[in-house]
Amino acid sequence: MALGPHAIFIVVAYAAAVLVVGALVAWVMLDHRTQRRRLAELEKRGQARRAGERGAGERGTEK
Repeated sequence: MALGPHAIFIVVAYAAAVLVVGALVAWVMLDHRTQRRRLAELEKRGQARRAGERGAGERGTEK
């Protein structure tokens, strides 16, 4: 595979893109775990979710 005179730039650019996307995926996965843990702690203490207090179709109907 001949990438020409810019081969190093192309490889480095692809490697950087893979690292950035991988870091973002890892961040989202860790944040998801953290949020699930926090939600479990709140539910354990007896605090309900705000969305659970009203039905999904009832937004904006209060006066």
